[in-house]
Amino acid sequence: MDIIGNILYDTIYHSAPIILCVIGGIFAYKANVLNIALEGMMLIGAFVSTLTAFMTQNIALGVLLAVLAALAFGVVFSLMGVTFKGNVIIIGLAINLLASAIAKFVLVRMNTSNITLSFMNVADLKLHIPVVENIPLVGSILSDHPLITYISFLGIFFMWVLMYKTRFGIYVRVVGENEDAAKSIGLKTDFYKYAAILIGAVCCGLAGANLSTERLGLFTNDMTAGRGFIAIAAIYCGQGSPTLSAIYAVVFGLARALSVNLSIYAGPAAGLFDVIPYVIMVCVLTVVSVLKHKNNKVRGFKNE
Repeated sequence: MDIIGNILYDTIYHSAPIILCVIGGIFAYKANVLNIALEGMMLIGAFVSTLTAFMTQNIALGVLLAVLAALAFGVVFSLMGVTFKGNVIIIGLAINLLASAIAKFVLVRMNTSNITLSFMNVADLKLHIPVVENIPLVGSILSDHPLITYISFLGIFFMWVLMYKTRFGIYVRVVGENEDAAKSIGLKTDFYKYAAILIGAVCCGLAGANLSTERLGLFTNDMTAGRGFIAIAAIYCGQGSPTLSAIYAVVFGLARALSVNLSIYAGPAAGLFDVIPYVIMVCVLTVVSVLKHKNNKVRGFKNE
């Protein structure tokens, strides 16, 4: 039971940053903007949060500046992709490379390979939920996570409400589904695209802070390890639904948890288990694409 409990706990642990990127990236997806820069926004958030906490010994300030740094990247992405109509894929990849380059440059100037927050103990950031923590098995899985982890799961509900129960969410979806129609009724389409991208940037900043400062108390370059792209895959598989996309994010979190826990018992072959999340991602994408193709063919036959 110990290994099952560890896997389930780690599933929540590893799902949180992916979920944050997913619920943020969904707005850009609904606004018909492919935000490839999720990875770079999360990485710069992780870097700035840890660097700020290291220099000031203030974790809250680190999280705040992480969000602001991700927002700055979001503004650049929006400006280049929405205002100047650039290729969002190229712009997103450039931002991803820029985030990694900035972090590497600063680390070299600091003459270190990583930033460690030795003044703090990450265990002190974990929240103990009364009553829940005393429930056998369930308590050990749901309790003792940092604040942003809980925010990520609560964010699924709030993003669903914002997307489907508010005028703003409706307008974002209208802009994404038919931009010309949105313009014809007087909507400022660029404004809603900017807003959608910047919401994603805020979530990515929080994801980066959760990944580095809250969970590990350290930063190493490229520690996001493709989580931004995994979030894009989850959004694609969930077809932009906050709930369904979040479920796929949890599936990928489970894959990460399996790779970590199984590698403990693998000895010299432990490194092989690092590929599990990516293999599962490819398999899930393949299955979803096949099912989507079959559904489209069925609809085509019905229309005929």
